[in-house]
Amino acid sequence: MRLRRLCGAAVLAAALGASHAAPPARVVRVQPSAEQVPANLLRLSIEFGTRIEGPVLPRLALLRPDGKPLAQPFLEQELWSPSGRILTVLMHPGRVKTGLNAREALGPILVDGDDVTLTLDDRPIQHWRVGPADTSGPAVSAWRLSSVRAASRQALVVTLDGPIDGREADYLAIADPHGRRVSGQALLKNGESTWAFTPHAPWRAGEYRLIARGTLEDPAGNRLGGRFETPADTPAAAPADAALAFTVGSTPLSRRR
Repeated sequence: MRLRRLCGAAVLAAALGASHAAPPARVVRVQPSAEQVPANLLRLSIEFGTRIEGPVLPRLALLRPDGKPLAQPFLEQELWSPSGRILTVLMHPGRVKTGLNAREALGPILVDGDDVTLTLDDRPIQHWRVGPADTSGPAVSAWRLSSVRAASRQALVVTLDGPIDGREADYLAIADPHGRRVSGQALLKNGESTWAFTPHAPWRAGEYRLIARGTLEDPAGNRLGGRFETPADTPAAAPADAALAFTVGSTPLSRRR
């Protein structure tokens, strides 16, 4: 009888513990959000609906189409936003960059033509098709700016030459004719290949500049004027900001040549 009571108490305790277990983490978005990523993808980020407690990396996996996980794809480091809701995960750099011991021993993480699925607690949260490696990086001179009119709050839409890192929407900014930063809301869309900026106050006629911070990177770690895939003995170049000048008038925006 005593053993039966003890067993019953254990079952009840287990049931109570299960009823108080934390619900599955709610994922708001995963970036890169495009269907395709480069074979040399360096980082990804996961935004959760609430603050997450405890390590998340052991709960993540990258699966092949056959359901088998890729071996050791992530660097054992969790980079969290101050809010505790956005986690940046680095792919193991030693397997992304060519010529390093980890890549020679374990091979590259992603290969052009692969299909991979990112899972959290065995639940799929993002699927990617893997394309060719990206070694060129962002080129501001190739960006295209939409038209906006003075006295309006039209969004300035900048079509980039390729995706940028999803956490770097604020690495782009607008300077007004007096060199002051224009206040507004910036968003990345279309797989982080489009930057849209809506000013808080209507545009005024004049000369503006779109400024890109020199540390702006794409998902493969390439910066403006710098590449992730460089020889170890190559001196690191200091990041340099880049800018595009444009005019806002009573007629639609025109980019200065």
